[in-house]
Amino acid sequence: MMVLRDARPSDFAAIRRLLGQLGYAPDEAEFRHRFDSVVATAGHRIIVAEEEGAVAGVLHVFERPALDKGCEAVIQALVVDDTMRSRGVGEALMREAEAWAAQRGLAATSLYTNITRDRARAFYERIGYRLRATSHLLGRH
Repeated sequence: MMVLRDARPSDFAAIRRLLGQLGYAPDEAEFRHRFDSVVATAGHRIIVAEEEGAVAGVLHVFERPALDKGCEAVIQALVVDDTMRSRGVGEALMREAEAWAAQRGLAATSLYTNITRDRARAFYERIGYRLRATSHLLGRH
């Protein structure tokens, strides 16, 4: 039976491992800093899906106020263990994030997905998400 709950400090290694499956594998100290920062920041939530005592998926959602549009919930990260995909874990996490957003009075939930992740995009479309815009992400280091 799947259990959805807020992440705990003891989930740190499992969450880091899951993010590594998508190619986001910072060293342990850097990830500890990121994890602790998100947990300590108001308006952010890390949700885990647990199956038989093991973390099967993780979702990070946060509230984003903006000047150019209404405040919305943003799914920053969603990863389901590659051995647990296509079993409803991702959809359960998304529905929990949407419920969290609704409880906060947020009218919309949005996310970004890499253009190369066709399976992820198909998943999001299957659960009701539609392309709203395209853009270029620019950065400077």
